[in-house]
Amino acid sequence: MKRLIAVFIVGGVLGVAAGFAGGIFVYPYIFLAGQVAMDAPVSADKTIAARGTFIHANPSDPVHYGKGRVTVYNDTVRLESDFEVGPGPKFHVYLVPKTDIKASSDVKGTMFVDLGRLRAFKGAQNFRIPAGVDLKKFRSVVIWCEAFGVLISPAALKFEK
Repeated sequence: MKRLIAVFIVGGVLGVAAGFAGGIFVYPYIFLAGQVAMDAPVSADKTIAARGTFIHANPSDPVHYGKGRVTVYNDTVRLESDFEVGPGPKFHVYLVPKTDIKASSDVKGTMFVDLGRLRAFKGAQNFRIPAGVDLKKFRSVVIWCEAFGVLISPAALKFEK
């Protein structure tokens, strides 16, 4: 009888753990995968500071990918309408000082500016740059998974001036 109770408890704990882990991966697909962001364009009187294109940093990784254009203005980072990343939990948009980012280790340990959480895995989104940020010091925009500390997609910036 004691063995049956122990098996039941261990099975329950393993079942809850597996359900929780599965939920972390399934949640983005259920609630966010169909969403497409459609933020309004940045006003025409704003000056473009830099542009870039998101890349699939590790082609052997089919889960962590990104594509599309990013435009940086003096006070706003705009992910353009062709922007798309593979779904996952807790993605954020970072400004990073490095330019040639290919792996998570290129971002870890560097100073970055967190512009906020990604609102959708596809479509145009605007993120405000905090006052006082010197854009010339930040050479990339990165989509980063805070939940697992993983690089999703980097975009090296080419400054206009």
